[in-house]
Amino acid sequence: MTPAVKALEAAGAYFRVVEYAHDPASTDYGQEAADAMGVDGSQIFKTLLAELPDGELVVGVVPVVCLLDLKAIAKAAGAKKATMADPTVAERRTGYVVGGISPFGQRQQHRTFVDESAELYDEVFVSGGRRGMEVVVAPSTFAQLLDATMADLTG
Repeated sequence: MTPAVKALEAAGAYFRVVEYAHDPASTDYGQEAADAMGVDGSQIFKTLLAELPDGELVVGVVPVVCLLDLKAIAKAAGAKKATMADPTVAERRTGYVVGGISPFGQRQQHRTFVDESAELYDEVFVSGGRRGMEVVVAPSTFAQLLDATMADLTG
């Protein structure tokens, strides 16, 4: 059981776990998940960390078929600009490995922004805290558990 699953359970959130065989040679984790589960990539969301000029790390949750627009997340966070966080810093601050970073159950809680396209679906897939494991949640779960803000993060 991952910290993400523990956090969802502790909050009493509705979710389900979907697992698939992760190929250790794969580096396109989102597309691998979409292919393995037979789900459209616009319904599977990846968790990315961006760094603001003051050093704050913020979480951006966007569809795996899209890129995080750094200007958009900076604007949503009230900053002038943002850069992608260093992967080793992201791993250390979240407690997860790249390709398995979940917005839920992170070692340190960060302000979280979710692409508004999530609201097009009753359920979305997001990492469950390790490669090869997704949790399926209602988009409202992000706001309820993480106080997340919905915003256009893909430009």
